[in-house]
Amino acid sequence: MGSPGLLERAWQVRQANFPPMLGSDHPSRTYPLSVTGKDCALDCAHCGKHYLAKMVAPAQALDRCQASPPLSWLISGGCGPDGKVPVLEHLPLLQALKAQGHRLNFHVGLVNETEAEAIAALADAVSFDLVGDGETIREVFGLDRSVGDYVASYRALRRHTRVVPHVCIGLRGGLPSGEEAALDILAAEGHDTIVFIVFIPTPGTRYAGRKPPPMDEAVRLLAEARLRFPTTPIGLGCMRPHGAYREALDSLAVRAGVQRIVQPAPQAVRLAQELGLQIVRSEECCVL
Repeated sequence: MGSPGLLERAWQVRQANFPPMLGSDHPSRTYPLSVTGKDCALDCAHCGKHYLAKMVAPAQALDRCQASPPLSWLISGGCGPDGKVPVLEHLPLLQALKAQGHRLNFHVGLVNETEAEAIAALADAVSFDLVGDGETIREVFGLDRSVGDYVASYRALRRHTRVVPHVCIGLRGGLPSGEEAALDILAAEGHDTIVFIVFIPTPGTRYAGRKPPPMDEAVRLLAEARLRFPTTPIGLGCMRPHGAYREALDSLAVRAGVQRIVQPAPQAVRLAQELGLQIVRSEECCVL
C-alpha cells in the first residue's frame, strides 16, 4: 500500500535530515484529565463523549497524584457550545499540579488572545486540532465557526507558548476533511512539529458505522507531509484505529519517514530496526 516511489522519496528525505531513531511513546506516565468530567456540549460526531469517560475527573486528580504520581498531565475535556474547553475555570487545580513538578500538555479547542496568554502561563505544550475545512467543522462539531477561527486560535497560542498542531486524517467520518488545506495553513503560519491522528469509527457515535480513511490516502498524506516539510519532526499520535489497520499503517508510516509513533505495532518496530533505526522509548505523551 502507498506508492512505492512516494514512500522511497519520503524515506530518503527522512534519512537525509534526521538521525536514525524512532520514538516509541507509551504514555503511561501522562495522565489524561477532563476538566468537564464526562460532559461535552457538542457531543461531536466522531467522539460522542466516549473518550471523556476514561479520563480522570478534576475531583480525583490530586488523589491520583498521591496514589501513583505521573510525570505529566494531558489537560483536556469536553467543549462548551463555543468550541472552547473551559480549562481556565480550574486554575487552582492546574496550578497545584504544576507546583508538584508535573508537566502540562493542554488540549483547549478555540481560544482568544487573553485565554491563550493565561494558558501559556501553565502550559509546557498545547496540542491544537487544526481543521482545514469549514463543512467538516459544521458536520463533525456542530459549530458555526470557520477555518479562520481555528487559524486565529492557532496564531494566538503560538504567540505565547509551544503549540503542536494535530491533523486528523478522515475526521469527517473517514472522508477527506481538509487535511491538505491544514498543511497549507501550517506552511503559511509556521510550526515546529506536526502530529497526525486518524479517524476511528467509535461505537455509540454518529460515525459508528463509518470506516477509517483508505490506507493509501492516509499513507499518501504522511509521505507528502514528509516531502513538503523535510526538516519538520512528524509523529503518528495515539488516536488511530487498532487491529490490522494499525499494523499496516504503522509500518507504512515508518517507511514514510515519521519520527515518532505512539504505541507502535510490533511489526512497525521490527521494520524500523531492520531499516537501521534505534528505538527510543518514552513513557509520556508524544508532544512532551
